[in-house]
Amino acid sequence: MVGINSFASGIHTESMTDERFEIIRRSIIDAPVIMKGEYPYFIHPLSDGVPSQSAELLAAARDLIYENVDWSNVDIILGIEAMGIPLAAALCLKSGKPLVVGRKRGYGLPGETAIDQSTGYSKGAIYLNDINEGDRVFVVDDVVSTGGTLLPILKAIDRIGAIVADCWIVFEKGEGMNFVRTQGDWPLNSLVRIQMNGNQVVLLE
Repeated sequence: MVGINSFASGIHTESMTDERFEIIRRSIIDAPVIMKGEYPYFIHPLSDGVPSQSAELLAAARDLIYENVDWSNVDIILGIEAMGIPLAAALCLKSGKPLVVGRKRGYGLPGETAIDQSTGYSKGAIYLNDINEGDRVFVVDDVVSTGGTLLPILKAIDRIGAIVADCWIVFEKGEGMNFVRTQGDWPLNSLVRIQMNGNQVVLLE
């Protein structure tokens, strides 16, 4: 199994030349960008469900992640609402591992964990259910920009007494992931690293 530990630690050459990897990279180049205040926000099928998402694109992201995870070390998949859900569902079907979703609404179930989170353009809460002490959790989401959602989720998993077995993000935007890396010893990985140049998406190597 080939390991990828994000661009920060280097991605294997065979993965960079994989056509599935190129499908994702090509798809982000022409992504439309809107401004939410002073925050540039790119719109992409894997991060927004808009424009329409092809099966080829979703399968490329699913398979590139799936092939680089030690699934024998995972008990449960945690997908983050909203756009972590399609990836988590695809990986659930591929791996056979159970799936739980970090929701933006609470249910008041026993053991529910509420998390304050703040992105580059919004604030709110994420609620975790059915993650228990000792569970080995695989976390998947679409984008990390500031780390304002991912970091409190990882810390909450630690507080529960569960283990972050692995974590994969499709788009690592700016320095948010690097900031999260300084806050703990979690395995953090991404498929594509980008930055914004005004209203343009720039691919980073």
